[in-house]
Amino acid sequence: MNAVDEKYMRLALALAKKGIGKVEPNPAVGCVIVKDGKIIAKGFHKEFGDPHAEINALKNSKQSPVGSTMYITLEPCCHFGKTPPCTNAIIKAGIKKVIAAAKDPTEKVSGKGFKILKKAGIEVITGICKNEAEILNAPFFHFARTKRPWVIIKWAQSADGFLARTDKKRWITNPKSRKDVHKLRKKIQAILIGINTVLADDPMLTARPDTNRQLLRIVLDSQLKIPADCKLFKTTKKTPVCIFTTTAKPKITQKGVEIVKVGKYKGRINLKAALAELGKRNIQQILVEGGEKVITSFLKQKLADEVIIYTSAEKLAKKGKIKSSQIMRNLYNRLKKNYKDKKRFGKDIRLTAFFK
Repeated sequence: MNAVDEKYMRLALALAKKGIGKVEPNPAVGCVIVKDGKIIAKGFHKEFGDPHAEINALKNSKQSPVGSTMYITLEPCCHFGKTPPCTNAIIKAGIKKVIAAAKDPTEKVSGKGFKILKKAGIEVITGICKNEAEILNAPFFHFARTKRPWVIIKWAQSADGFLARTDKKRWITNPKSRKDVHKLRKKIQAILIGINTVLADDPMLTARPDTNRQLLRIVLDSQLKIPADCKLFKTTKKTPVCIFTTTAKPKITQKGVEIVKVGKYKGRINLKAALAELGKRNIQQILVEGGEKVITSFLKQKLADEVIIYTSAEKLAKKGKIKSSQIMRNLYNRLKKNYKDKKRFGKDIRLTAFFK
């Protein structure tokens, strides 16, 4: 790997990270344009539906890009979507060489962008920082290859492993941790809970600041016990609800609520079937927020792709209820000893990891 090429590609990757939480379900992409050994332009994909990284970089160019080299973290698109093909703009700009980190895995692109550029006489080099580029957009690559959503398991716990409390206080973690969760919700397309969470907490699951995109709210409810007056149903005009059930004759006909019947697995809702249905609806990332039984089921069936655990410094003891399951505790203890991604929010600690 050329050290100079790697330096510019890592800069492009750093730029791409700025789009995370704003561009999904699109990939986060960064671009750097270099001419005569100097950077003349930088850009990244800023918002879903807005111009792509290549277009932003070309607009930001301090001088003519003719004869320059473009470093891009993902193969340029070659089709009309919400924006025109980036390949056309690259060719028109007179770019001499394109160095890309990774090939776009989607059927609409999948090497076609590179072929178009090569046909136009542009030199194309790929694979610089490929692993880093694919990890950055892991959900995007995963969905393109499997047609199944990227599953993020998230839970909050006290220092002694409780998931809920019996006193009048509502939260286990502090405001900084909860603000971080809102950031997490900005990049997903759906949030999933079980019927027990609905019955116990009656959540709305609508918190998604600074975005107008809808968040699909999913409930696993095998016997359709969900109350007709729950908060989820009161907000379906703004945010839709999807209920997975095993009941043969669903009776809910409320607008904004979709009932999806799937088969059973060990007496419970078949999670693989539910994920397949969500894939058909182009749901690329889902956040599983529980409760304990739902999280445990995803972990036991090895359906999780990423885990995020928030742990407070407070021990609840008699003020706590619902302990994390054995598989949840085992996972937490492994991450606590061998973490790669650890962040503090005041006294709270967040551990994050990908499953291989």
